[in-house]
Amino acid sequence: MKEIRIHARAGQGAITTATILGYAYFIEGKFPYAFPNFGAARMGAPMNAFVRVDDKPVRLRSQIYEPDYLLISDATLLRGFNCFKGFKENGIAIINERESFPVPEHRPTQKIYVVPANDIAMETIGRPLGNTALLGAFVAATDEIKLDSLFESIKHRFSGKAVDQNLLASKKGYDYILTKKAAATRKVFAAAK
Repeated sequence: MKEIRIHARAGQGAITTATILGYAYFIEGKFPYAFPNFGAARMGAPMNAFVRVDDKPVRLRSQIYEPDYLLISDATLLRGFNCFKGFKENGIAIINERESFPVPEHRPTQKIYVVPANDIAMETIGRPLGNTALLGAFVAATDEIKLDSLFESIKHRFSGKAVDQNLLASKKGYDYILTKKAAATRKVFAAAK
């Protein structure tokens, strides 16, 4: 079983993010279970959404305490919350970039990707909702699902002009991570010479 924890603020689309990701797994024949957890029910309050996925039906209904993957939609949450609590040894985190927020301390075996998801969203959607850019980055960083499955899930969730905008945002998030991975590989090869 793989477990994904999403950290966001209410109104930033964490539930939509979990739903789109869960449906992309479903398209690939997996058994996803996506659900939210709310604290104070007000706009801007910290909240979580979760996705569990397995090759067999998921029966576990608790929050996710030891995630394989983290998606952090708002880097300001890193100030007051331990978003990395329970993060698995070989986990992968995708963080929406924000000025003056350094990458948190982590183990060498954990991978942290910082993506300018809100900037990508402003370019493609016209609003600073970087969820689909983060999901594209997730696909590239984890190789968990195919990009085409994410695209199908986005088409299932949105309609009209929003489909094309979100498809483009997810592709840009995906390409951003591929560029970062390629640069890291070149750096390793250069260091080995």
